Amino acid sequence: MLLKESLRGLVAFAVSCVASSACADSIRSYDHIVVIYQENHSFDNLYGLWDAVNGKRVNGLSFADFWHTRQVRFDNQATPYSCLLQNDVNLTSPTPLATTCTDATAATAFVSAFANAPFKIDSYIASTDTTCPNPYGASAANGFLKGAGLPGGCTRDLVHRFYNEQFQINGGKQNRYVTGSDAAGLAMGYYDTKALPLYKYLQGRRAPNYVIADNFFQAAFGGSFLNHQWLIAAATPVFAGAANDGGSTDFHSVVDVNGMPTSTPLYASPLGAAAKDAQLSASCHPPVGRPATPAGVVCGDYAINTNQPFYQPYAPGTADARRLPPLTNTTIGDRLSARRVDWAWYAGGWSNANGDKNALGWTNGAGPSCADPHAMPTATFPNCPDKLFQFHHHPFNYFAAYAPGKAARADHLRDEAQFFDAARRGRLPAVSFVKPLGAENEHPGYTSETGGSNHLVDLVKAIVEGPNGHDTLIIITYDEFGGAWDHVPPPSAANRIGPYDVWGPGTRVPTILISKKLQRSNVDHVAHDTTSILKLIEERFGLAPLATRDARVQSLESALRD
Repeated sequence: MLLKESLRGLVAFAVSCVASSACADSIRSYDHIVVIYQENHSFDNLYGLWDAVNGKRVNGLSFADFWHTRQVRFDNQATPYSCLLQNDVNLTSPTPLATTCTDATAATAFVSAFANAPFKIDSYIASTDTTCPNPYGASAANGFLKGAGLPGGCTRDLVHRFYNEQFQINGGKQNRYVTGSDAAGLAMGYYDTKALPLYKYLQGRRAPNYVIADNFFQAAFGGSFLNHQWLIAAATPVFAGAANDGGSTDFHSVVDVNGMPTSTPLYASPLGAAAKDAQLSASCHPPVGRPATPAGVVCGDYAINTNQPFYQPYAPGTADARRLPPLTNTTIGDRLSARRVDWAWYAGGWSNANGDKNALGWTNGAGPSCADPHAMPTATFPNCPDKLFQFHHHPFNYFAAYAPGKAARADHLRDEAQFFDAARRGRLPAVSFVKPLGAENEHPGYTSETGGSNHLVDLVKAIVEGPNGHDTLIIITYDEFGGAWDHVPPPSAANRIGPYDVWGPGTRVPTILISKKLQRSNVDHVAHDTTSILKLIEERFGLAPLATRDARVQSLESALRD
């Protein structure tokens, strides 16, 4: 069976290379592929001001149709807001910002310092402002007021969940990001692209060439958990044996007639408190006492929002019943291992969280308690996760094939410190996935955008300046949009620019390829989603597709064509 599967993969690879005359000169010339998976930004939010690259335009904010994507009320979609409601503590009116706009279009009038249009976050919250969590790992629903936090220019977090995002995209109109967000107007914010450390680095004289992929979408609607699963398996997990009785262990969402499982500051769900935004999709057959699931809403026992893994490391204190039962579907790791291709998932903070005492990245001493002051106070030695270690960012830990004690776990799940060491020594595996720790992954709410971008530069430099730099392709992308608006509609039945299904793709996200092999910097306009990375890996190493989407999607190899 394994031989047949490998042969099928090689045939598919050969066919794809016949279709692409550049294949032999691009994919096959790379001995190493590194995927750096950052957090929670839409393309317009982060790369919207990227200049033209060698004369080729980047589809950013200068090409956005603000009139047709102007944010509208739900109850009367012909009526756009006059202003942007803000609840981040550093953006509200009449304090700390003076009122310049009064909105009477919403159900309840509000005042604001923002017209209904995209705005530059840096103009109000600078990268040096003291608005980041204080103390380390703390949280605040609407952010930390300047002077109350630590330097870094952090904003509040924005909702980014499965049903909300579909409501926000609104069939490709892109005009309900504000209405469907718990952060309201912050969804229209964007960063000064040219101030990002990664942008500055790539404009330097000795920097490697790069390709911006400006038509790249997150694979699945919603948040980090689901998109990490799609990155490695191109599939939505099923919660085996999920309760469907309306009790305390029934984790199904309850969705209203408009497809929403919750209310927001600018949207009142007709279900009121009966709406439920939970870790599973809505039930196809809700128990007595729960509203019927509307037609057209994805339903079943699917794990769509954050679920904790069954295996350590998981959030301390999570009950067994709430943790996703071990998964058994095939991953890209399984495919690579079957072909004897070396690979690893490198995670910031993994040694501490996994209890790998004295391994690279371990900072918690000899016990009996966790010595690192940044360790979660509820942690039990030797599992000493950092306060900003995000358990749902590590998808292989959800699979039985990588359970504690399995050789595959020790062989392939490693700390980010080991990645830096491998890059320095010239010992990178053929395929590397790199997931920075929360403090360095750019996620709004708990980390600094500038700090995360600086860490990206450190990762890129470690690769291109190391012994493997001459034959390594670096792919930097983001798991999902983080609740931020983007003007480009994702693939759908309306535009058919790429494959789509009930799971996505969702909002466009920043993606860039970097390599010393690239002859010049460029822009790739081909429609891709996260599974295009899987397609590229499958083509490079002769692997069969994992599922329907990665079989049909355009390979990211298109970005390597001159």
